[in-house]
This record gives sequence, C-alpha cells and structure tokens, in this order.
Amino acid sequence: MENNLLKAIVELDEERALEIARKELENSKSPFKMLEVLRKAADIIGEKYSKGEFFVADLVMAGEILKEISEMIRPLLQSEPRHEYVGRLIIGTVQGDIHDIGKNIVVSMAEAAGFEVIDLGVDVPPEKFVEAIKTYKPDIVGLSGLLTLSIESMKRTVDVIKNTGLRDQVKIIIGGGRVDESACKYVGADAWTTDAGRGIKIMLEWVKEKKR
Repeated sequence: MENNLLKAIVELDEERALEIARKELENSKSPFKMLEVLRKAADIIGEKYSKGEFFVADLVMAGEILKEISEMIRPLLQSEPRHEYVGRLIIGTVQGDIHDIGKNIVVSMAEAAGFEVIDLGVDVPPEKFVEAIKTYKPDIVGLSGLLTLSIESMKRTVDVIKNTGLRDQVKIIIGGGRVDESACKYVGADAWTTDAGRGIKIMLEWVKEKKR
C-alpha cells in the first residue's frame, strides 16, 4: 500500500491516490502509518519543486490531494486513545511558506501524545510567534517549513524570539523536508526532525526533563 499510495500522490493522480487511501483506511487499525506516507510524499514534492521539476500549480494540486487524505484520517485520529496532559506546544509554518501537511501530522500526533497544541497556521510572521509565546507561555515552539527558503524565515523567527527576551523560556524544534543538523545550528534551534514520530519523542523528553 505505502509505495502505491506514495507513487500516486507524487504523480498527482488524485483519483488513484484517494481510492488507495480509502481502501487502506477501511482495513487499517492505526492511521499513523498513513500519516507517515503523507509526510514522505510532502518531502518528495517539496524536493521536486526546489529542483524545478514541479511548479506552483503542481504544489497546489499535491496540497489538495494531501489535504483530502488528511481529512479521511482525522476521524480515526480523534478515536485514538489520548494520553494525559504533558505540556503545551505552539506550532506554525513559518513566514513565506504555506505548506501545512507536515505540520498537521505533528499536531495530530502531539495531541494524541498529550500536548495542548496551539496551531498558528501557515505563513506565520516572527511577531505572531512572539505574541503567542507571551500569551500561551508554551513549553515548546515548533517551526515548520517545506521549502529551502523557510530556513531563513526560521532563523529570523528565532532571532526575534531572542531579541524579545523569550528564548530561554522555550525549547525550539524545527521540522520539514529541508532541515538537517547544519540548518538547526544556523537557525539557533534546540533540535530538528524530518520525522514526526521522532519529533514527538524529542518533545516528550524535553517536558520530562523540565519536570525533574
């Protein structure tokens, strides 16, 4: 299923992708495997766009397919057992990037893990993150971005958080198809991930350390 669904999404074959997704969700006990396929597809699509193999119209089409499948998955996520409250997470796709599939996957998994999540949406300017930190006093801030240009936007966001004296109050994790250890250091974040499940583990460890 995974390879067939991934191939259909990347080839922008909406009808086939939705058909495969429906069949799998009818038989699957957990929606998280499908979320991982969507994450991989989003990464591949972002890479193709960066290389000039995909254009804006392709991104829009891919986004619609991913959104439709995400909406199929949502009811199953809501039926998953939830853990007790562990901490508060503010998350958003940084300014200049409107991709939200990866972010939405993290939101769903974080809520299932017991986080209270404040989702700021997409194309979020640094000042909005600062305002949210002041208002909600989160344990963690998540910066998401699919495009290469998002790295600079992540850095600007972290710099603004530093300049307002809030940096020491939160842990910052960045995520998306273009992030790596080098980007993490450049941005000034505490951790990075291209895998939603790994990101949740990192955040859970942070809140455990805070309570010790």
